[in-house]
Amino acid sequence: MVRTARSGGDPSEHAQAVIGRTTRVRGRVSGDGSILIEGNVEGDIAVRGDLTIAEGGRATSSIEADAVTLRGELDGDVRARGLVRIEAGARVRGDITGESVALEEGAEFVGRLDAAFELPAELGGTTGGRRR
Repeated sequence: MVRTARSGGDPSEHAQAVIGRTTRVRGRVSGDGSILIEGNVEGDIAVRGDLTIAEGGRATSSIEADAVTLRGELDGDVRARGLVRIEAGARVRGDITGESVALEEGAEFVGRLDAAFELPAELGGTTGGRRR
C-alpha cells in the first residue's frame, strides 16, 4: 500500500509517499518529493526529496536523496545532498556519502563514511577548516 501526504515535525511525517509495512517493492523507485519506507524495497531509489526508512522498514538498495534518515535496515550505499542520519536501532551495511553524517549511539553501521567535517584543534584541525 502506498499512502500520500503526511504532516508534522518529524522528517518522516513530511513524506509525500509512504510504502506501507505490508508492501514489498521490487525494482527502481524514483520521483520528486519525499518518501517513507515502512515495508520492503529491493532496487535502487532516487528521489528529489527526503527519504526515511522507518523502524521495521528494510531496503536492499542504492539510495540517492536530498537527506536520508535511517531507523530500519539498509543493505546498500547512500548518496545524499544533505544530512544522513543513522538513528539508534538502525542496521546499515554500505558506504555513506553526504554533506554531513550523524551516527547515533546504538546504531549498527558497517561501511565507509564520506562527509565534510571539522577536526577539533587537539586532533590537528584548523579553525574554519573543513576536511573530507
